[in-house]
Amino acid sequence: MSTTEILYSRVDADLGTFSVRPLDPFADAELLHGWITHPKASFWMMQDASLPDVEREYMRIAAHEHHRAFIGLHEGRPAFLMETYDPGELELVGLYDARPGDVGMHFLVAPSDTPLHGFTRAVITTVMAAVFADPATERVVVEPDVANTAVHALNEAVGFVPERQVTKPEKEALLSFCTRAQFEAATGLTGASI
Repeated sequence: MSTTEILYSRVDADLGTFSVRPLDPFADAELLHGWITHPKASFWMMQDASLPDVEREYMRIAAHEHHRAFIGLHEGRPAFLMETYDPGELELVGLYDARPGDVGMHFLVAPSDTPLHGFTRAVITTVMAAVFADPATERVVVEPDVANTAVHALNEAVGFVPERQVTKPEKEALLSFCTRAQFEAATGLTGASI
């Protein structure tokens, strides 16, 4: 897959075009390094990562059968990071009963000196629509840190329903689920692809 290949795209009525492309562990490493080591990315847990650490982590993801990473674009410029994974194989193994069609998701909005009102909500809406663009996806699973109240509110805005707290090696997490129907009811969008 080429890093110029657009895998998903949608137009937000207020903020313009959002799209998703494959992540290149080498070409995107410097960009990602700036994002994930920024103080606003503390919940990403890579604050002290070096540039080679970032390259290694995203090479590992690129080679993994059950984990994928993407760069999100706003008006053609890199603006967010998106990861998907199989929660029955990674992250949540043994912490809940995974179902066929479950997809785990992480996202990170790039730091900005000129924040746009509603931008992060538009990003998570795009991420969710992109995940649901795959007809095999039945439900999205997230496990944010229990202390990350800002992301809990965003998750609920796109249809997530918290189920319970789970203990992971690196954090106490709020296990939450969003079905395709819940996403569509919350946003009015389907995961129709480009």
